[in-house]
Amino acid sequence: MTLRKPAADATRGSNDRTRRIGTLILLFALPVLGGCSLFDGSRLDAIKRGGEITVLTFSGTTTYYETPEGPAGFEYDLAKAFAEQLGIKLRVVVANKYADVLPRLFNGDADFAAANIAETDPRGRLMLFTPSYQQVRQQVVYRLGSTRPANVQELIGREIEVPAGTRYAERLNELKQTQPALTWIEAEDRRTEEQLQLVWEGLLDLTVADSNIVALNRQYLPELQVAFDLQKPEPLVWAFRPSKDTSLYNAAVKFLETYRRSGNLAQLVDRYYGPASRSNFIDLTVFRARVYSRLPVYQELLQDIAKDYDLDWRLVAAVAYQESYWDPKSVSFTGVRGFMMLASNTAQELGITDRHDPAESIEGGARYLRELLDRLPERIAPPDRLWFALAAYNVGFYHLEDARILTQKQGGNPDKWSDVKERLPLLSEPKWYEQAKYGYCRGDEPVRFVNRVRVYYDVLAKIIDEEKAKRAVPALKLRAPAI
Repeated sequence: MTLRKPAADATRGSNDRTRRIGTLILLFALPVLGGCSLFDGSRLDAIKRGGEITVLTFSGTTTYYETPEGPAGFEYDLAKAFAEQLGIKLRVVVANKYADVLPRLFNGDADFAAANIAETDPRGRLMLFTPSYQQVRQQVVYRLGSTRPANVQELIGREIEVPAGTRYAERLNELKQTQPALTWIEAEDRRTEEQLQLVWEGLLDLTVADSNIVALNRQYLPELQVAFDLQKPEPLVWAFRPSKDTSLYNAAVKFLETYRRSGNLAQLVDRYYGPASRSNFIDLTVFRARVYSRLPVYQELLQDIAKDYDLDWRLVAAVAYQESYWDPKSVSFTGVRGFMMLASNTAQELGITDRHDPAESIEGGARYLRELLDRLPERIAPPDRLWFALAAYNVGFYHLEDARILTQKQGGNPDKWSDVKERLPLLSEPKWYEQAKYGYCRGDEPVRFVNRVRVYYDVLAKIIDEEKAKRAVPALKLRAPAI
């Protein structure tokens, strides 16, 4: 059962909350003001000797989640990079909900917290925050087809639900000071992503979410729309407990600055948010419909063939959708055709005799993708390795090599997709393709191709996971009453 707390009750208890915050400030301040450190010796040295650092986060699309390939999430990858820079392992502690993160950090459950935390004045007095590494905005979200609220006044009388203990609830409480008729519900046991799902399903009128969470979830729930920003941009930060020993905190500050200057932070942002920022609503709506109408016909075939080549079948399906919309009779103006849209020379090299046969086409496409993955230099690590293979699938291996060579000449990293994708479009300009070994190519096409495949793969994986979760819930069996 969902435990809910009416906003009016939360408002009446504002004085109590103020007193509790003051008490927490005093509790935090006493160890520091008393002149004693929370740690003995250098905290950073102790962690390095132990070979492990613990990060506190919570499950979410922007923070931490499990995939078939292992843990993922923007916050997780950023924290892992910090651990690797220190030469130690990362241990993850997952809080049940966002509201538990800072209290658990205060209780010593982790060395620091990375959980989509935005620096606000009340929390700034309680915690030691790093400089910002990303900015987000709180956004009011509604479903396309329902009435769009244009401002705060138009939120009055609407059904609004946000997770309890979040910055969204704090912001609504601030707005209530000037809009006393504003009401909402704070749900104790629902995450932001779940509330976005309810809005998309039409079971909830409005919710509030950070812009990065909205951007990622709109890939899976394309009818979600942003009504307006509820707050000015807020900086995301890591949180540390206050202490006279700031060695670990200082190391984190230095890492984030170095990570930003190196371009690695921009690459990580693009990895997680780039495809989402360039996805198209109409395209994704049609895609979701075809997942249920067309994909089931070919799913078993995709699964069997992908397994033979050690590929994720959902990835092969995403490539096929980008190529043919899962139509085995597709033919392009360039002559490529079939489920995987193989060129005639590629099909011939792969031994494919009938490009319109779905089994042959999938077999050829999967084998070709595997060959491209294996052909790339071993030093190229995932996920860049996959992005390069997909680009080569679209434009050809040698044109990709031309772009990598050009990237290196211009001072970029030829083993990073974020660098190479900036140079690929140059190969359509005489100034650059005349210098390339393999000449002209439409270099913007592989960039779009990789972006779209990434979006389709992410959305398909999300849909498949949702369907698995539904099937895991046992059906209620009706029993006849005993006589």
